Amino acid sequence: MSISVNTMRAIDHWVGVPLCALVSPLVALVDRIKSLVSPDLAQPKKLLFIELSEMGSAILVDPAMRNAQARGAEIFFLIFKSNRASLTLLNTVKPENIFTIDSSSLGGLIKDTLRFLILARRHKIDTAIDLELFSRFTALLTGLCGARRRVGYHIFHGEGLWRGFMLTRKVHYNPHIHITKNFLSLIHAAFAKEIEVPFSKIHIPDSEVRLEQAVIDPISLRKVQERIEKKAKEANIPYAFGKDRIILINPNASDLLPQRRWAQQRFSELIQAIHQRYPNDLILITGSPAEFVYVEKVRSVANVKQAINFAGQVSFAELPPLYTLSDVMVTNDSGPGHFSAVTPLRTVVLFGPETPALYGSVGNSIAITANLACSPCVSAANHRKTPCHDNVCMQAITVEQVLEKVAIQLQGVDQAKAR
Repeated sequence: MSISVNTMRAIDHWVGVPLCALVSPLVALVDRIKSLVSPDLAQPKKLLFIELSEMGSAILVDPAMRNAQARGAEIFFLIFKSNRASLTLLNTVKPENIFTIDSSSLGGLIKDTLRFLILARRHKIDTAIDLELFSRFTALLTGLCGARRRVGYHIFHGEGLWRGFMLTRKVHYNPHIHITKNFLSLIHAAFAKEIEVPFSKIHIPDSEVRLEQAVIDPISLRKVQERIEKKAKEANIPYAFGKDRIILINPNASDLLPQRRWAQQRFSELIQAIHQRYPNDLILITGSPAEFVYVEKVRSVANVKQAINFAGQVSFAELPPLYTLSDVMVTNDSGPGHFSAVTPLRTVVLFGPETPALYGSVGNSIAITANLACSPCVSAANHRKTPCHDNVCMQAITVEQVLEKVAIQLQGVDQAKAR
């Protein structure tokens, strides 16, 4: 039986706070003893990134990881086992340098945590960067992993989400710049030769927020294309690859924040509107194998012949080929909006409880948000948990608004492909 998101939040609070209080003095004492023996002057050589729960963050942190590599560091990564695949899209981290923790059960969580703490010391990790904004669990992992230099976000004089004193280099989290720039500020702190309070007193230009593109295997590309053509043929859809466009609709979002979902009915209405304007285009409604029923409801309500339930038809590794073959995708604010950024795919991403100013895709994307007075209502300061059960911020987004942005993206892709 897997651990629910709310259970993990509760454990992080009720267990994490007292543990941070107990561990902090011990970590501080060890740091003090080490500083008396030898000062921390060496540049990072073996640098560990810790980001457990967000698959999309594995993409958003890629510019920071490549920055660290360019400075001469060997990089490692710790992530939940269920999210490990997100690191394979760009393969920036060597497979043998990826540590995982199984979060499907409490026993597995404890066992893998202890295993990681041993492995981190065996690999002689000298620098740890906690990418999580204010998680006590990752703070404890950072403090106990044996790294001499430990970097992460600190609240300083802010209220709430106290997580002890695990960091040797404390960075002010800036809620007014994109998360990729916040991640890059952690790299600056890790490599800085002088102590700052707070780190990082630098300007990060937009040019540094550049995402590498995935290397697409021609064989995988062909397999996905054949699968699409087969599904179209089975549905008796007269689809001509290269001539007719492929529009992806991704209607679901993770259980981490269900308020991000645009209504199933709206997605069905959008499919109808797209088909009415672009009758020859193939519409693939995507999702994981577990989301097949959810996707099928969207498809059946739309009742459009050109729309196919494509949930579970591609593996995670086949997402880049699928995105490369497709022209435009409409998605809730979720992983696919970030995964697609490593391909040329143009996207329209719908935002509600969160803001694109911080978490927008760094790909060729158009964000839509209603800009309500209450939104965004989730942030690092509230563990990304909102009391809202009526996501008016998503309901306020109309089919006409989304269709307009889809048209803009389709026009752009037609010009790029000289179609």
